[in-house]
Amino acid sequence: MNDNIRSIWNRAASSHQQAATSRETQENFLNRFAELIVKECVLISRTSTDGFTAGRRMKEHFGVEE
Repeated sequence: MNDNIRSIWNRAASSHQQAATSRETQENFLNRFAELIVKECVLISRTSTDGFTAGRRMKEHFGVEE
């Protein structure tokens, strides 16, 4: 797992809310994890000059290959 994704995973794990059922707890965690990834992508896109650069930077940031 890419270090950036691992960091986001850990932040989501430490901040999500426990729920009454295991499924609800999993959904809360996954929602928080997705939210943090989207926020990270927004930060990357704000510092890029065009869509191609933003996409390339996001893939590099998260360790995604073509």
